[in-house]
Amino acid sequence: MRRLLSSGLIVLAGAASISTQQAAHRDAWKVSPSDPRLAILRTFFQKFDCPAGAYTAQFVAAADAYRLDWRLLPSISFVESTGGKTATNNNLFGWDNGRAQFDSPEAGIFQVGYQLAYSDVYRNKNLDRVLAAYNPIGPYAQSVKRVMQQIAPLQ
Repeated sequence: MRRLLSSGLIVLAGAASISTQQAAHRDAWKVSPSDPRLAILRTFFQKFDCPAGAYTAQFVAAADAYRLDWRLLPSISFVESTGGKTATNNNLFGWDNGRAQFDSPEAGIFQVGYQLAYSDVYRNKNLDRVLAAYNPIGPYAQSVKRVMQQIAPLQ
């Protein structure tokens, strides 16, 4: 089954593809190795021996590219797949109820970041409303926000 999303993204049989715009964002945003957010994320993921720690630069680059809180994507990945420990098909985020398949964890990071920034489901919503749309079940939003605070409390 094929469907065209409002973002211009085509999804075929549950496989996630990235649009040309997303690929341009991914390639254009580079993170300085001295960015302190990288060390913070690396330390967080190392504490729990999470495979997602290998993608700290991609998490930060996607957050910057799509103007998201830099802690959001890593926190969702931690809640959904324990930072990649239980991820299948490069889907760190449980995207599409865990059915989405990505070419790589990096592609998944940029795809989910793009959707959180531009999809009608999430765009122009505060964090609580984004998380409620992402997963409205029980204490999900509180779990993600608690992880965000563990990564780096807001000053």
